[in-house]
Amino acid sequence: MHKLERVWLYAMPKLIDVQRLAISFLSLTLGIRAMKRKQWTRRDMIKTGAAAIALPSFVPARLLGRAGAAPPSETVRVGVIGCGGRARCIREGADVKGFQVVAACDIQRERAEQFAEQMSQGESWGVYEDFRQMIEQEKLDGVMVMTTTHARARTTILSMQMGTDAYIEKPLCLTIAEGRAIVNAARHYDRVTQVGSQQRSMPINNWASDLVKDGAIGSIRVVLAPNFVGPFRWTKTSSADVKGPVDKWWDLWTDQAELRPYDSALHRGWARWWDYDGGGLVFGVTGWGTHSYDQINRALGTDDTGPVEVLLEEPVADRDTGRFVGGETVGGVQIGETGDIDTGVDYHRMAKLTGPRARVRMRFANGTELRLHLDGDRGPGLGAIFVGEEGRIEINRNRVASNPLELVRASDNPGPNQRPETSYHIEDWIQCIKTRERCTADVEIGQRSTTLCYLVNIVRDVGRVGERLRWDPVAERFTNCDEANQLLDRPRREGYELPELV
Repeated sequence: MHKLERVWLYAMPKLIDVQRLAISFLSLTLGIRAMKRKQWTRRDMIKTGAAAIALPSFVPARLLGRAGAAPPSETVRVGVIGCGGRARCIREGADVKGFQVVAACDIQRERAEQFAEQMSQGESWGVYEDFRQMIEQEKLDGVMVMTTTHARARTTILSMQMGTDAYIEKPLCLTIAEGRAIVNAARHYDRVTQVGSQQRSMPINNWASDLVKDGAIGSIRVVLAPNFVGPFRWTKTSSADVKGPVDKWWDLWTDQAELRPYDSALHRGWARWWDYDGGGLVFGVTGWGTHSYDQINRALGTDDTGPVEVLLEEPVADRDTGRFVGGETVGGVQIGETGDIDTGVDYHRMAKLTGPRARVRMRFANGTELRLHLDGDRGPGLGAIFVGEEGRIEINRNRVASNPLELVRASDNPGPNQRPETSYHIEDWIQCIKTRERCTADVEIGQRSTTLCYLVNIVRDVGRVGERLRWDPVAERFTNCDEANQLLDRPRREGYELPELV
């Protein structure tokens, strides 16, 4: 707790309402002599510039208990935005102390109602269609943004503006520019963020990552990772096919994307399509790639940077993901030489599809080369193989292997997860909300791993086979390809622009 916060707490004779406390604090720090007495909403505070003041953001939510409620040192009140399949990960937070889901929101109210009925375990949850109303009425400490990818950035930034910390499902964003906007908002409003790359919080994954980072196999020459499937283009309909008014919920669901006539293949299969995601399928660039590439950043220590070169090695084509032949050398690495187990055996049966793929190679400033070459029927689909001067370590979700074998057989290996895999990640977020420290998958970390995914998609779209495109990880721009820079962002539909920081 900051010294200023302690002084303020002890100066208060009793706990008072969250909004009035914030207004009083503003009066003291700014020397405002008179303010109208009224019940302010968080939106009112944002409009007056309260959110931009350099004081611990959302002070009341983490310092004071509310009438009839436990103080936030014990309980963090959370609302879920988007009640699809991934939102059900909240079940894995059941053993997390202080994590309390109290409301659910979906633009289709019946989905929110069904979700609350199935997940609330008999508790009374608020149900909403508008997440802003949910935040305001429920006085939330945090939100879990489980929307479609194309709606995620706008929803997250608006939520942070209203005073909530955020657990943001992966991928963080639809474009690299969107991701940077989310990072900027999180820093501007001093929000605690956790991106849903849950391998970051798994003990065995972090232990193995530290082996690589601490030099257990010497300097890393090559990292071998999967050649994931990219998004498909929707060509069946366009905005020109929209005749007359559309349902309000479909307009809201479409968000920034081009408004097309309703089609269940778009609505239910949104993760397949470029308009809404970057390849969100199993063995997709943003579906599994956000985990694999985040694992790479964690082990290489590149959480705040990126590659300096990106190379497309072959033309993009619809290719089957199961091309592996036993004994094949992939990217100069003999598959099967890492340890005595196949760490991906539980995942290979899922990674059976055909879609747009092409091998891509990246190089980091220290010379380490990342080869995105692996197929879906062999190797770590949710991780990578790290090839060092003195051995190899293969890291997948909750499984590791090595050559020499003794590396992963060490006595300090924590072994497989002892709890549901997402519980570690939710717990880290809840603890950081209380301490105001940054999470293990802070939004900047999520931005860097998601950027690797979109670099793959961008160089494939540009299609310059064999040409090294130079990437500036500080400016987050290509220095020798204007065509690629045009793909860092997208035009947004009117009315769904990203909010300005205030």
